[in-house]
Amino acid sequence: MISSRSRAGAIGWGNRKIAFLRRLLPFDAGIPAHDTLTDAMNALPGDPFAECLAARVSGPRDRDDEIVAIDGKTSRRAHGVGKPPLHPVSARAARQRLVPGQEACEEKENEIIAIPRLLERLELRGALVTIDAMGCQHGIAGAILDAGADYLLALEANRKSLHDEVRPFFDQAAGPERFETTDADHGRLETRRAWVSHEVGWLRPDRAEPGVHRFPGLVTLGMVEAEIEEKGRTRSTRRYFLSSAPLTARQLLHATRAHWGIENRLHWVMDVVFHDDLMRLRTGNGPANMAVIRHAALNIFKQIDDSASMKVRRKTAAWDDKYLFAAITKTI
Repeated sequence: MISSRSRAGAIGWGNRKIAFLRRLLPFDAGIPAHDTLTDAMNALPGDPFAECLAARVSGPRDRDDEIVAIDGKTSRRAHGVGKPPLHPVSARAARQRLVPGQEACEEKENEIIAIPRLLERLELRGALVTIDAMGCQHGIAGAILDAGADYLLALEANRKSLHDEVRPFFDQAAGPERFETTDADHGRLETRRAWVSHEVGWLRPDRAEPGVHRFPGLVTLGMVEAEIEEKGRTRSTRRYFLSSAPLTARQLLHATRAHWGIENRLHWVMDVVFHDDLMRLRTGNGPANMAVIRHAALNIFKQIDDSASMKVRRKTAAWDDKYLFAAITKTI
């Protein structure tokens, strides 16, 4: 459900921009009514609509150093009566700064089901796919390898036995390769250190398959430590990783930082610029399809050759028909 003010604003914009819109489509009968648009959006099948997003964005095959981060985000108001809110799992290509695909699910726990479906939709050959601890699953690792890519999976206590093996290894080992960076900004000093080891033979094998590692293709164990000094206080965290790629410590640190770009360059932008948490579509496929449209819009604005912020780009597109037409047709 959308407020009467929003409905009037959308239809009013369309009526005032009808000449511009007819450069793209005929609109022989004028602007569709709000209810018509809502019914169409709710009825459109979700999977083919999401595939359109993947088809519009070129895959990462043009270079083999692409990092594709996969993570979920809840659209807090996009829920029906007695149903949980929409929780789309999205992919972000770090180098291209684009969203090549998404898969909708209703709860965070369902990410384990949604991620393999999303992987099938993406062109991943040659990429490094990064996923947080929810995706640290045998099947997901295998699906990434089957797609011709490598995985980098966060290892946390949800994989308790493996986590309990890897953690003391980095506490005691003297040989792992190390890389460190230091950043200072606004009174905050942040030091990041990464360690990697390619010695994985000591890990206990899968009980069901003696002699076989619990994760297919595993060649790298990693640890990243972040130490932050701010206002006289110091706090630190350690995270552990599994990868099928023979990463150096420098590459591990770069990849983990690229992964968290999905938080501040995708999820944050969706909330602050596109007001994702205020969306109130709650019927049929509408919530998932509108999430696809917002990601497609983000991709369009990301590809504009303009140094302005995302908010300014959106406002400029609303004011300037030439700017908007060039953005849509990729001629800027």
